[in-house]
Amino acid sequence: MIPLFAYRDNSCDPRRCSVKKLERRGCVQVFSRVEKIPRSSLILDPKAPQALSPGDRSPKSLTVLDCSWEVFEEIQVSRWPLRRALPFLVAANPGHFGRPFMLNSVEAFAAALAILGEKEQAEEILSAFSWGMRFLEVNHDPLTEYACAKDSAEVVEIQSCYI
Repeated sequence: MIPLFAYRDNSCDPRRCSVKKLERRGCVQVFSRVEKIPRSSLILDPKAPQALSPGDRSPKSLTVLDCSWEVFEEIQVSRWPLRRALPFLVAANPGHFGRPFMLNSVEAFAAALAILGEKEQAEEILSAFSWGMRFLEVNHDPLTEYACAKDSAEVVEIQSCYI
């Protein structure tokens, strides 16, 4: 099981916050300052220069940046050594259903876990949400293909078939 961390800046709606729900269940440790994120953690960063792939297996931990898209640019994580972007996937959460690349934090965690071969952990965290398993259904084919890729370049190649 991969430890899950989140940087949370409280800019999103607390009633819809998937990280708050995961924190209440004891599934994620939340930090309110970026500097507190462990340097060894793999950060899921949509601006990262490299896509997440099975080649990144066995990270010490995974971290999501749980904030509003409007303030994302202000977060300074470019100096972290392990940053990866998720490939093309479609949101299944009620706020962004059907929109590509607009995953909420639990979907980002689940996608990363599935790509890294930790599907049971992905299912476990998604089970906390009524719509959670729908994310895996909607993205079954790309997640399966990404999880079989050998490296980031192959993930990007697979992604081009979906965009």
